Amino acid sequence: MLVLQILIVIAAIVLIASVMMQKSDSDGVSSLMGGGNSETFFGKNQTSTLEGKLALITKISAAVFVVLAIVIVILA
Repeated sequence: MLVLQILIVIAAIVLIASVMMQKSDSDGVSSLMGGGNSETFFGKNQTSTLEGKLALITKISAAVFVVLAIVIVILA
């Protein structure tokens, strides 16, 4: 149980750090309605950029955090 708690703290720290390091979208709510920048994921080739890597790290750490939280609740 202690190992799971340590892992969830590490996942939370990585998640917070990766979100804080990402560049903010200046489009705001207008991008939700179809306005703003029309670049797509495939057109920008984000996987090789720092922004793309941070987005991937954010997704992975969020998934690890959620899975660990569910496991901890089930085992408690």
